[in-house]
Amino acid sequence: MNRPSRARRALALLLALSLAAGPMGGTTAGAQNLPDLGDESAGTLSPQMERRIGESYYRDLRRDVAYLDDAEIKAYCEELGRRLIAAGPDPGMEVEFFVMKDPTINAFAMLGGYIGVNSGLLMAAQSESEAASVMGHELGHLTQRHIARSVSAGQRNSMVSMIAMALALLAARSNGQAAAGAMMGAQAFQVQSQLAYSRDFEREADRVGFDTLHKAGFDVSAMPAFFERLQRAGRAYDSSAPVYVRSHPLTTERIADVQNRVQSVRYRQHVDGLAFHLVRAKLRATADAGLDGVRDTLKFFNTQLAERAYSSEAAARYGLAQTHLVGRDVKAAAQAFALIPASAAHPMIDALGARIKAAAGDAAGAVSAYKAALAKYPRTRYLELALVDVLQSAGRHAEALDLLAEQARAFRSDPRVFELQARSFAATGKTASQHQALGEYYALTSSPQAALEQFQIARCSGGTDFYQSSIIDTRIREMWDRMIAERADRGESDKGASTGRGRGPMPQQAPVRCP
Repeated sequence: MNRPSRARRALALLLALSLAAGPMGGTTAGAQNLPDLGDESAGTLSPQMERRIGESYYRDLRRDVAYLDDAEIKAYCEELGRRLIAAGPDPGMEVEFFVMKDPTINAFAMLGGYIGVNSGLLMAAQSESEAASVMGHELGHLTQRHIARSVSAGQRNSMVSMIAMALALLAARSNGQAAAGAMMGAQAFQVQSQLAYSRDFEREADRVGFDTLHKAGFDVSAMPAFFERLQRAGRAYDSSAPVYVRSHPLTTERIADVQNRVQSVRYRQHVDGLAFHLVRAKLRATADAGLDGVRDTLKFFNTQLAERAYSSEAAARYGLAQTHLVGRDVKAAAQAFALIPASAAHPMIDALGARIKAAAGDAAGAVSAYKAALAKYPRTRYLELALVDVLQSAGRHAEALDLLAEQARAFRSDPRVFELQARSFAATGKTASQHQALGEYYALTSSPQAALEQFQIARCSGGTDFYQSSIIDTRIREMWDRMIAERADRGESDKGASTGRGRGPMPQQAPVRCP
């Protein structure tokens, strides 16, 4: 699903909201069906509404071709994020971190507790502290609820226009094309001048981000250094300046303010973790799987190693082995992997060794390698999921299901778990459980209606006990309620509206019995 289509969907939703609202300032039946945004006099989005908009947009992003579905890179960003959250003003805050495969230098906070990081930002950061400084700044936007406050500041007269503003701000944070589509659809709401965070909000995010960076033990001087480098790039390239500069305007005053803060604290050196270098090496190795791309990347890593121009020898050799694997030269990948220094210890290295065995057709060896890695690094999720994958490839679905059962209980927000479950349930002839798992997968990645259909198939497939049937019935009701809530978000009436399938009005209670 490409980005222009996402922009069109943002535009369509904004237009739907404007039509549902009727004239600005008027009261219509459609407007009366809008969700409760909290205290209207306060003119702000409620946390519940923020979460619902954020979840909807994140489901959309997950279907984008640029969404980087790499468990190892995501795990690194989550680990870095958790360290920052623990040092921030709200240590209990729940934030979902994700990565977009996009060479532009950008990161963005979204309504509802989501932070996206472009692969280009991780590649441009010259140290882990620089990457952490940008993520800390984005956490500042979240903890201070800047998007909701931006909406509130300029749009106090219409709840519908507040939603339009929120969606436009959301689009602006993540993608320029989506922002353009949102602005086209929201001209009546005068959102164009509100897309950028105010200077006060940027300074506040800088302050919160700086304090968080310092308390988390990173080198705070990395923050103004990275900002200065981005500002210079913005001046040099003007209209093609880094996206982060355009969506977070960097001023001399802002940079000077952060530099003054650096002078007020004692210098603390921070040594980059091996994971930072491994993630960057993997991003470079997997950026272009074409023949020319693989050749150029091999040349890059070989030159680094020949000239010893690397920050981490282990990461350079890891990147070389990974690039050979991308180019499907398994023998060369194994040879390069064998030269990674034995002193370098990290689960990403062990995982690469197991992937090389699997690519060579040694399924048993890959299973053994993953199990050995898990013995060294217990509870490493991407190792567990990769083990499940190779067990399934070997036809060992019973073992895979045993591993997935605990994953499904502990990590209900990870669609990959349910996708893998559905695969093994299908292979073992457990039809009801297969469709139940697919329902959970679609609930996280698609629409509540798609999930509802899978749960209903599961309910009517037979072979379920009372406990499983009760769980499925509950999920059917929850998906039904979510469908009604999302219709209300679009200003549609719950009463008397057709389901679109010729069955008349949508009832308020979900059907949970089979015909």
